[in-house]
Amino acid sequence: MKATRIFETCLYAADLAAAERFYQEVLGLEVVSRMEGRGVTFRCGPGVLIVFNAERTRIADEIPAHGSDGSGHVAFVLDSHELEAWRAHLATRGVSIEAEVDWPEGGSSLYFRDPAGNLVELAPPTLWGFGKDSKK
Repeated sequence: MKATRIFETCLYAADLAAAERFYQEVLGLEVVSRMEGRGVTFRCGPGVLIVFNAERTRIADEIPAHGSDGSGHVAFVLDSHELEAWRAHLATRGVSIEAEVDWPEGGSSLYFRDPAGNLVELAPPTLWGFGKDSKK
């Protein structure tokens, strides 16, 4: 047996309203569900990103308890032809780029933080041998 793709992944944030604004307004993700006080779910391609309140998810209910302390990390695909547009978009939203890394495989990653301090990356599809950058 072999898992074929990630269906959902999660980050943690105490302020779910700030997380919702960030992922909608900065990254353009669509909200597909809200779990009052527990989390918010965003559509991202064929999968979802869930931002949970760790204090709430540590309480056992129908889903096993889980949670995390400290900052998490998530990466979204970025084609090189979008790099300048993303730099400008992040600047207009007041989001500081923490680092930019040029990869030997080609392409660059932009790193910045969400309101909860999670590290968000926009990464080229050339990483990990998954594909080619469109370089349009």
